[in-house]
Amino acid sequence: MNQPLLFWFRKDLRLTDNTALKAAAQTGRPIICTYILDEDNDLAWPLGKASRWWLQESLKSLGLSLQQYELQLVLRRGDSVEQLSQLIKETGASSLYFSAQYEPSSLTLEQKVNLALKDQIEVKRFKGYLLYEPNENTTAEGKPYKVFTPFYKACLKKPPSTALPAPEQISAYPEYLASDDLLDWDLALDTPTWAQEYPPIWKPGEDGADWSLQAFIRQGVGKYPELRNRPDIFGTSRLSPHLHFGEISPRQIWNAINQLNNTDNEGVASYQRELIWREFSYNLLINWPDFPEQPFRSEFKAFPWHDDDSALHRWQQGQTGYPIVDAGMRELLHTGWMHNRVRMIVASFLIKDLLIPWQQGEKWFWQHLLDANLASNSASWQWVAGCGADAAPYFRVFNPTLQGEKFDPNGDYVRQWVPELDQLSKAHIHTPWEAPAEELKLAGINLNETYPSPIVNHKEARLRALAAFEVIKHKSQPAA
Repeated sequence: MNQPLLFWFRKDLRLTDNTALKAAAQTGRPIICTYILDEDNDLAWPLGKASRWWLQESLKSLGLSLQQYELQLVLRRGDSVEQLSQLIKETGASSLYFSAQYEPSSLTLEQKVNLALKDQIEVKRFKGYLLYEPNENTTAEGKPYKVFTPFYKACLKKPPSTALPAPEQISAYPEYLASDDLLDWDLALDTPTWAQEYPPIWKPGEDGADWSLQAFIRQGVGKYPELRNRPDIFGTSRLSPHLHFGEISPRQIWNAINQLNNTDNEGVASYQRELIWREFSYNLLINWPDFPEQPFRSEFKAFPWHDDDSALHRWQQGQTGYPIVDAGMRELLHTGWMHNRVRMIVASFLIKDLLIPWQQGEKWFWQHLLDANLASNSASWQWVAGCGADAAPYFRVFNPTLQGEKFDPNGDYVRQWVPELDQLSKAHIHTPWEAPAEELKLAGINLNETYPSPIVNHKEARLRALAAFEVIKHKSQPAA
């Protein structure tokens, strides 16, 4: 008898370049596809509110794609081991195939699944979420890299292979299986009202990922090095949510971008470098599992942080009085995304102008980013804070006014997300507190009523931050 095979979807919600699914299809055996919502698996970092909305829409899309093969996406909720065991009991499946994940909780879960089921059925784990398997690239001593550049060079010596096409045929399990109704999971129940703005902006799912990739290619990858820092211009790929949920693989993106190398060499290299930053972030997370909670450089545990709930709230709501910071925070609230340059600006402001612990910003981003990725999110926050691997120097404190003037020169980004400043001139769009009284009046702005004055004086805050860093300056050695 041709016993069925159980395929467990995780963060690989696609058909193309899905190594595990391709291998399952090639067996010719009847396939049972399932997704399990296991909310107790990661109590430290449960799925954020914005990500829950994306997951709901992505599963809808995946279900429709599987229908083309006459496959049912069986949705189950609860403990993964229990639900997989139940499906095996119901169907007589003799194999379990799934794609590997690399967060600490995911690795622990995979070990539990293997331990619980290996004596009952064949359990096979496949790669595909990263370009390179963990610790595939190590130093000459066989140790994980702590600095990006040598890691990057090591990766470039091993170009990714060609992406796999979607299976031509998949044998479907002939019987209908009990399945939860996706809407009964209420994944978007706790999503704030501003999430109603997501649908016009985003198209979760494999088709949406491909559309975003092709749109990025059409706009000209060669412009990426120049435009990637301009939040007022659509100059980035916006593929990060799709990549996070596995609706597209990093290998697909790498291959597609690499085909443009003859005409857009600089742009291709710049974008591929960003893909390898994602790999580096996972290199850190895998080898230092407490990376999301603890500073990589242990001396930063002695940093004199300043707890200020009021200031934190004003930062979260985009009410700091610094237009570029407020624009970024409001873009995040309304779209579930923030331009990468602005992410650095708002992070620097929280950490260095307000001296609020980076973990507070990390947690806020985790809840509100559609692309909330544990490895990249924690690595980015530690980089800005100066406490991570290969981090920004401690004395680099972004000036939010100069950053706004440089990267949003006409104020278009600020006008979009901070509409109360819309009528200000280009000269004062980033410094409303310096605008003449007559201009403020004509623009309908009453400082501290319609728009706040700066929460801190940046020059004074910078000196305070540098003084704080002096406390640990002479202890700055990387964590072991």
